[in-house]
This record gives sequence, C-alpha cells and structure tokens, in this order.
Amino acid sequence: MPVFSYKAINASAAAVAGTVTADSVRQARDQLRERGLSVAEVAEVRAGKASSFLERRQARRGREEVQAFVSELATLLGSGIPLLSALDTLARQHHGSIRVVIQGLREQVAASRSLADAMAERPAWFDDLAASIVRVGENTGTLETAVSRLAQFQEKSNRLRGRVLTALIYPAVVATIGLAVAIFLMTYVVPQLLSTLTEAGRELPLATRIVKAASDGLLRWWWAILAAVAALAALARAVLRSPRGRLAADRLILKLPVIGDLVRKENTFQMAAVMAGLLRSGLVFDEAIRITRRTIRNQVFRRVMDDYEAAVVAGRDIAGPLEASGVFSPMVIHMLAVGQQSGQLEEMLERLSAAYDQQVTTATQRLTALLEPLLIVLLAVLVGFIAFATVLPILEMSHVY
Repeated sequence: MPVFSYKAINASAAAVAGTVTADSVRQARDQLRERGLSVAEVAEVRAGKASSFLERRQARRGREEVQAFVSELATLLGSGIPLLSALDTLARQHHGSIRVVIQGLREQVAASRSLADAMAERPAWFDDLAASIVRVGENTGTLETAVSRLAQFQEKSNRLRGRVLTALIYPAVVATIGLAVAIFLMTYVVPQLLSTLTEAGRELPLATRIVKAASDGLLRWWWAILAAVAALAALARAVLRSPRGRLAADRLILKLPVIGDLVRKENTFQMAAVMAGLLRSGLVFDEAIRITRRTIRNQVFRRVMDDYEAAVVAGRDIAGPLEASGVFSPMVIHMLAVGQQSGQLEEMLERLSAAYDQQVTTATQRLTALLEPLLIVLLAVLVGFIAFATVLPILEMSHVY
C-alpha cells in the first residue's frame, strides 16, 4: 500500500507533518480530515527515491538523534515490547525531523512492510549498514539482537567521530581568531598608523613597505580576493566530485605526515568494525564487503576492498593485493589472512576494530599536540611581523631604534 507524506494544520492552528498509508491521494486526504486536520499538501513517498539536499542536511544534524532512536528501540525490543508499540512510544518521545521519520517508519510497518525496507527508503537517515543488519534480524527472528548490535556500532562510530572533531575544534578556533586579528590589523590599524608617515614623505623600512603593500592590496582588491577564493573553492569541489580527482586527493591525504596516519587508522577501524558487525549479523561475505565498501569514504581504501573481495572469491592469497596497496599495515594483512584461512574472520575483525579504536585516539591526540603549538607559532609570527613593521618607522622617527 502506498505511503503519503503530508503537511497540515491541526485544531490548535499548529503546523503538523507526517506520513499516512492509503490506496490513493484522495483516501489519504479523507483519513487526515477524519483526524480533524486541515490538509495543505499530500505527496506519495516513492520507494528508493534520492534524498534531497534538505533531507541530507537534516540527517547530518540529527545523527545523534538517530543513534538515540536506534538505542532506545533496541532497549524497548529487548524488553519484549512489540515493534509497533515501540515505534509509537518513540514517535511521542522525539520531536522535530526525527519524529516525522519515526512516524513514517511506524506507518509503513503498520502497512505490513518490513522495518528494513522502511529504513532503506530513507537513505539520508539510515545507511545500507543499518538497513542490512535490521533485515537480517527480521529474516532470522532476532530483530532485537540486530538492532542492539546496530546501536552499539553507531555509538562506537559516533564516539570516534566526536573525538576527531573535538580534537580539531581548538586549532580551528585559534586559526579563525588569528586570521580575523590579522585582517583587522591590515585593514584598519596599519592604514591609520602609516598614513601620517606616508604623507610626511619619509622612506619606510622594507618590512613596513611589505606590510603596507599587502594592506593596500587587501583594501583595494578585497572583492577580487573573495572572488578568487570562491572560484578556487568551487573548482576544488568540482575536482573532488569527480572520481579521478577524489582518488588523487585521497592518495595525497594518505601521504601527509600525521594526518595520513590518522586517516589510514580511521578507515581501517571503519572497515574492521563494519565488516565484523555485518558478518556477525549473518550476512554472506560478498554482501558484507559490498556494504563495507560503501561506508568507507576514502577511494583508495575502496579500491583495496575491491581487490580483497576479488582475491577471496577467487580463492587466491590475499596478502599480495593488500601488501601492494600500501594502505594496510602488515599486522592487518596477517590477521585478515589468518582469519580467512581459519574461518574466524569475524573474531579477527573485532580484534582489529578494538585495537584501532585505541590507535585512532592516540593518533588524534598526537595531531592535536602538533597542530596547537604550530598554529600558535605561525600566528604569533604573522601578527608579530605586522606589529614590528608598523612600529619600526615610528621608532626611527623618534630616534629610539
């Protein structure tokens, strides 16, 4: 039975939105009117439709809400509460965009659709990993276990992402404040202090002439600078959206000191954690590696996963392709090979994910420890040079220098 999204006004003159299951748009409107709603818009939700920009943005902002929803759903299902009742409870508990999503899931499950299919129709909120784990749980009658496993993985993944973002907040704030101070000095302080010296016709020191030229250029050509920055940003975005450009950028990132090591360890953790969870859920290897590949953003790692899958399916030794890629450490290659040969790949992957979880934390702390003093020194040199170039001619005039 089709599912329709709607926007309406309730009896309290408040705007409401959600989904309803009906045979036609007319029947959907009739059902909404029976609820006392004044219908403003009704549209059919197409299966597998691409997510809009707004949906993707809302989903990114609501990542923690999705994690909370999955965790709470696992708790309710584990307590013996039926799926429909659990979704009803969670729909009343949450607010905003995630509430509309939960209501849509509830409507489709009530219409005898599987929870996995309902999740798959909302790719902005639930990725292939979530839909696949839930589908295996529904097919095997272990939905509560599958949702619990999904909740654990999401919690671990969000915790890892949070650690990386938290580590980068301080350097980003320092860089932003330092750049703002430098622009303020160049566009306001320097012109006022040097205007008198320039009118007096005195020859300025070299450092002062350099700062003055930069200040004049910034004041005169600020619009061109902004246009150039916007053009470079648009060009970089276009290059990164192309397969060859994205691959070249990912290769470059992996070669960077410290940052490349962090990215390599983060992707290794992602690969091991996702594949272990999928295999534990009962997915066959081909499907598990396909979904794992789609969850990894780095294109170099994606290509390595293609080679890994081809070697395993063909029964060849996996050490050669993985070593040739240069992205996995010898320990990872050896554990994957041993796990494949012994039939204990899930256990090996879980050990790898646990080990690299800790290594990512260490690499993040190392990156923060490197960036903080480096940024402070660079900004101190920049601001100090501007201040020195500004004060130098004044000291010369007073014969203090």
